[in-house]
Amino acid sequence: MERNGSGSRALFPKGPSFTLEDFSNKDFIVRDFVDSLADNAVPVNRRSGPAQQAFDPKPLIRSFENALQGLGMLSEELQQKESELMTEVRRAEIQHDQTLDTLGRKLDQSIDSFEALDLSLNNPDGNDRGSRGEVGGNIAVQIGEKLEELDRKRRRAIDANFLIQCWLEVSETGELTSLQDIQRQGGAENKVRCAVIAHQLMRISQRLDLVAWGPINGLYRNGITNGVAGATRPTHNTREVLEKFCETLEQDLLKQFNNSYRKQNFEDMMECSKVLHDFNGGSSVIAVFVNQHQFFIDRDQLISEEVTTDGDVWEQLADPDSDPPGVEPSLQSLVDEVRIVMQEESFIIKRAFPYYETVLVKFIQRVFQQSVQQRLENVLEKADTISSLAFLRSLHASRNYISALIEDLKSHGLTEHPEPCSAQISQNLDQQMEELFVPYMVGNAYIEREKRSLEELYNSLLFKYNIYHSRRKKAPTGFMASLAQQGSQLMASAKDAYLERLESSELTATQKAMMLKVAGVSETDNNKNDIEVTEQDGVLSTANAKRMMTWLAESVRRTLELGSQSETPKDVAILLNLLMTSMGQVYVETALDAALEKSTAQENIKTEPDLSYLPSVRPAVIITSIMLRFITTVLIRLAESNTTVRRSMEAQTKMGIESIEKKTNNVMKSTIDVIVNWVAKSLAGQKKIDFAPKDDSVLELNQTATCTAICLFLSRAATLTSQTIDGANLEAFGGELALAIQRLLFDHYKKFKINAAGGLMVTKDIAKYVATLKQWSLSKDMEATVDMLTEIGYLFIIGPEALRERGRNLATGPSVASKRLVKADFKTFVQNREDSRSVGIQSVLSSL
Repeated sequence: MERNGSGSRALFPKGPSFTLEDFSNKDFIVRDFVDSLADNAVPVNRRSGPAQQAFDPKPLIRSFENALQGLGMLSEELQQKESELMTEVRRAEIQHDQTLDTLGRKLDQSIDSFEALDLSLNNPDGNDRGSRGEVGGNIAVQIGEKLEELDRKRRRAIDANFLIQCWLEVSETGELTSLQDIQRQGGAENKVRCAVIAHQLMRISQRLDLVAWGPINGLYRNGITNGVAGATRPTHNTREVLEKFCETLEQDLLKQFNNSYRKQNFEDMMECSKVLHDFNGGSSVIAVFVNQHQFFIDRDQLISEEVTTDGDVWEQLADPDSDPPGVEPSLQSLVDEVRIVMQEESFIIKRAFPYYETVLVKFIQRVFQQSVQQRLENVLEKADTISSLAFLRSLHASRNYISALIEDLKSHGLTEHPEPCSAQISQNLDQQMEELFVPYMVGNAYIEREKRSLEELYNSLLFKYNIYHSRRKKAPTGFMASLAQQGSQLMASAKDAYLERLESSELTATQKAMMLKVAGVSETDNNKNDIEVTEQDGVLSTANAKRMMTWLAESVRRTLELGSQSETPKDVAILLNLLMTSMGQVYVETALDAALEKSTAQENIKTEPDLSYLPSVRPAVIITSIMLRFITTVLIRLAESNTTVRRSMEAQTKMGIESIEKKTNNVMKSTIDVIVNWVAKSLAGQKKIDFAPKDDSVLELNQTATCTAICLFLSRAATLTSQTIDGANLEAFGGELALAIQRLLFDHYKKFKINAAGGLMVTKDIAKYVATLKQWSLSKDMEATVDMLTEIGYLFIIGPEALRERGRNLATGPSVASKRLVKADFKTFVQNREDSRSVGIQSVLSSL
């Protein structure tokens, strides 16, 4: 069959052929595969024709049959290979299980064998005594111990053999060849062995070579050596040979230690120190390390130098009114250097010595007992040549600065850095600190120095004061003079003590100049007993008292920081006694005695009294108050730990303050007597004509002459008194004085006949008296008592009717107690009126 325009073709065309690779390709897609088959089913030349032929499935059916047949063959081949693989897997699994069973049985057998062996070792007797951890007697440990013991015995035997060999060498040939060979090998272990053997040889020599060691362990008697007949004597002096070897060995080790120290080879230093410790206890290497330290070499050259501090500093140190300049510069420099050296060297000591605490203790002792102590002694010796105060201040400043060094070293820790120091090192540092200052603090040495220094300062300050009061004119001998006798004796002894100290050959030039400066005396004054003094020198000064208290406070501070805490109560008791004597008795009570003498001398004086002594009482009160506050807030509180001493101090203080208060009261009481006596004397000079004038010309006057003089005197007294006392004391003083003067005026106006013009003068005088008395700070009751004086004036000027009215309010008791006039006084005053015989006045009197 032919197509249009085409060649012939077979009746059944051959379909496409496929292989396994076509289907196993990863790009194989079923849909695309089917589409390609469909496309290939229609011939190409007919696909686009106008009339398509019917689809012929036969080629496709043959292709699918071929493909299905190929797939069947492939499936059989795959199933066969899978069966072979499954067989091999089952065979391998069976083999694996058999191997695991075999290994498991072998492991169980090994465990059983180990347990049986362990049981047999721990329980050789076969007794079951509990768990394996609690059974006793570990055979393995026992075997190990026995092996170690055998090894030790073996080594001892070898060492003994070698020791005998060395002894034979040294005793027969005088040489130590074998030992020197070990020494040449070097190493710490060999050095230690050499040291041990050398010591052993030395002990053998002491027992066997008696000639070399002399009659120490025995003598040769009749051929018997050390109790053994026929003992062989060494042919050489083994002592000399061994000592020479030991010396050489020690020197080599010390030299090696020094070289390692320069190179900062701490490991080698540690080896050398260990060997020398085993060799001779380490004393030689410690001595080399400490004695040859560069710090001591440099400081030894400086210690011998004199203390050359600026002269102004020493003058400031000796001046009690200036602040202490602090620690001496050379000592400060040394202490600062010690702080650095101790911290640096402790680092080296711990790495160079196995027994580092022992070395550190030696180093600390050398630093403090040599360098610090020598410099401290030089500084204090220099200060002692300046003055007592300079010595005490230097001692205090040095103690504080060195104490700060000790605390810094403790907190730094030294060999225990950064932890604090160990208890042993801390205790040693405290011991060094104590030993440095024991010579100056033993017994009462320190507090006696403080007391002597304060006495010198107090006596110097009060020198002119004491001279003034020793020269002042004394009151006539009597009771008051006997009261001041004790104070005068203390004042004289203080003055004599100053002069004696000033003329002492032990007094340094600086201290003498300072004492003269404090005393305000020129050094050119040859005779100190002829020194000129002024009134001002004999007056109490709160500024001087504050200086004395400042000096005492500085001494108390030093005593607290330098003295023992257990001795503090006794020390402050000594200072309290000095304060009460110098400030209380010599200074304050002397001024009060002088004021009392001046006051009592004017109680019956004919001229107007001089009350200028009163202002001296004011500083006495202030100084006593300052002194009492310091005693109660400082001194007595410091003595609370000792009940007996505290009570004694309280009693002494109470007695001293009461003595001052008593003398102050005596001065004020005597002053009241002086004022009242003078007012009474002045009132006695009142003229009778003053209250009974013959004409009215006197009415032009404000007061009578007597009243004017008395009020001027009382005003001056009030001014001086207000400068002396204040508060309740001034009120009590004014009240007592006002009451006494009021009584005087009551009695005074009973003595005069008074006319009408005189009554007006009486009124003026009384008003002046009342105003003057009120210049004192009076209580309200006392003002009412003083105001009652005005009633007297009214009685002389009012008419009969007014008198009758006032007569109705008279008191039945004393006038002063009731603050009102009594009938007797009222009647006396009214009867003194010039018109008392008139009918009106008589009717008033008769009605009383």
